Amino acid sequence: MVIKHLKLKNWRNFRQAEMDLARVSYVIGPNASGKSNLLDVFRFLRDICKADGGGLQKAVKDRGGITKLRCLHHRNDSEVRIEVTLAESFEDDAATWKYVLGFKGKGAERSLITTEEVWRCGKQLLARPLKNDKEDSILLTETHLEQTMANREFREMVEVFSDITYLHLVPQLLKYGEQIGGKRLDDDPFGQGFLERLSKTPEKTRESRLKRIQTALNMAVPQFKELRFGKDDMGHPHLEALYEHHRPNAGWQGEEHFSDGTLRLLGMLWSLLDGNGLLLLEEPELSLHQAVVEQIPAMIDRVQRNRKTRRQVLISTHSQALLDNPGIDPRGVAVLEPSREGTSLRHVDEVEAAGLNAGLSIADVVLPNTRPKGIEQLGLWE
Repeated sequence: MVIKHLKLKNWRNFRQAEMDLARVSYVIGPNASGKSNLLDVFRFLRDICKADGGGLQKAVKDRGGITKLRCLHHRNDSEVRIEVTLAESFEDDAATWKYVLGFKGKGAERSLITTEEVWRCGKQLLARPLKNDKEDSILLTETHLEQTMANREFREMVEVFSDITYLHLVPQLLKYGEQIGGKRLDDDPFGQGFLERLSKTPEKTRESRLKRIQTALNMAVPQFKELRFGKDDMGHPHLEALYEHHRPNAGWQGEEHFSDGTLRLLGMLWSLLDGNGLLLLEEPELSLHQAVVEQIPAMIDRVQRNRKTRRQVLISTHSQALLDNPGIDPRGVAVLEPSREGTSLRHVDEVEAAGLNAGLSIADVVLPNTRPKGIEQLGLWE
């Protein structure tokens, strides 16, 4: 099951926005245009569906409440509305599922559902508010996504949302996790518990994945030779690497000695192999050499080639090197354009498409159109 289309109203930066998704999609735009906020709508749906400790109210609260979530440019229409279309595959033109959720703030503490719809193959299975909802408005504080007894007919769709993964691995949290300590966020989006996740993976599966990742690191990291997983005397999990070195007995190095780029690349490769749902990658180019970044689109395709179920991937990026790859499907490129009335979202236009058909890349013809106006004056600032 894949997500093919997203439609938003009054979500964060966006008064109105629509986006088609491909197998691998790219979100590009200037700083503060809403790339992270666009990815967050999928995390929001996942958070609603959490079996333990999720739900609409917590998902809204975790984002600072409805006033932080709702677009500042909403005028008189304050309803936040999310519409997602799913299909069995990208080859299917007809939608298998469609989910619509609208909600508004009710006082300082609660959000109330204004509409919740579920469609399957064009047939409507759910249309809220129901009669019971109108008689007892407290029912409108919970979606049917989060209710096991209520989502039986469309649990397949719920599982798709539940499988969404976000990764923005922060190497320092992994290297110095024990020293930093502190509370770990739900779903560990920044990789603080990455080693524990590896530890919980069945040994045979873990070793198979690490072997594939080792092959990629052999090509991307100079002198990298071997990767292994182990535990110290206290039972804490660790990754170790062996490098080709002028000292033949230099020994293994723990993850605290890995470069930031190596750790981010390792985390991305593991995530591509680890799940089946939509994978959200925020700026995967960070800390990586340009030559490695250029290969990210091909690497995503290659690492999943032998999997029964290939992950759908949504990437936010500024990187010219990444977007210069000729294999990028322009149908999955979303361009964000901020204005005083909020951010608009568009796909590749006719002029840009003509350039792509002539053999140019997304980096050549689309990325330059996201440059902030007047950026040349930055060097003259005093």
